[in-house]
Amino acid sequence: MSSDGTSEQPNDLGIDHKGRGELLREDEVERTFDTMVARGRPRLFRTVPELVASGIIAGVEIALGVLAFLAVEQATGSQLLAGLAFGVGFITLLLGNSELFTEGFLVPLAVVLAKEAGWWRLLRFWSLTLLGNLIGGWLAMWMVITAFPELQHLAVETGAKYAEAGLSLQTFLLSVLAGSVMTLMTRMRLGTNNDVARVLASIAVAFLVAGMGMFHSVLDTLFIFGGLHAGAEYTYLHWLVFFGWCLLGNAVGGIGLTAFLRLIRSHVRLFEWRRTAPVSNRP
Repeated sequence: MSSDGTSEQPNDLGIDHKGRGELLREDEVERTFDTMVARGRPRLFRTVPELVASGIIAGVEIALGVLAFLAVEQATGSQLLAGLAFGVGFITLLLGNSELFTEGFLVPLAVVLAKEAGWWRLLRFWSLTLLGNLIGGWLAMWMVITAFPELQHLAVETGAKYAEAGLSLQTFLLSVLAGSVMTLMTRMRLGTNNDVARVLASIAVAFLVAGMGMFHSVLDTLFIFGGLHAGAEYTYLHWLVFFGWCLLGNAVGGIGLTAFLRLIRSHVRLFEWRRTAPVSNRP
């Protein structure tokens, strides 16, 4: 690895281990992989307070999207328009640079596979980020329901859609799709430095996930929390069952589908990182 932190080519001719010259390699794909590693490594080396705080902030910010969703759906009766409004939450996450659990599938995983951090750091990152999301989301939804009592009835109805959905192939696949789409959003944001394009990607994903009723472990947890704060009959046990089922589906879609296939496409660059990473970079 060179002094500036980037991977060196296998040899001076730019020939990879499969004998392909530079003209046969996809520069954009490889540059994006380098960007993932460069941006992701500091995230995995944050302290515990930093990880929890970033997660809590994200929970509060995504609650703003839930607020926008509920307000628009109550005013229009359209879930599709409400899904577009939910884009407020994803835009806030983007510009606020906080951590939403399901946005941490692709980039941190690339860092670990590149041997720039250890697996325990990835598990630590995921668990503390998720904990922060839940804490921040619970508190923020209490504030939303208390500040906007006119949304309580809709909050209960929307939360019931998820809390009482049950364990079925349909709900699992809705979770898989949500995880896949969220990871795709991460990749699209990395693929451009244009802020307008990144905002448009956020709105498009909000439409698909919230507007189309996909199952997202953190987002839909906030709908359930809102209903519970509003006096819903379903309980935290209902939420826990939903959360576990949805989390599994999100991981299958985000890690097993989208992230895995994206990393296969970048496997040449990934192996170069693995060969050149010093042992000191693998704590």
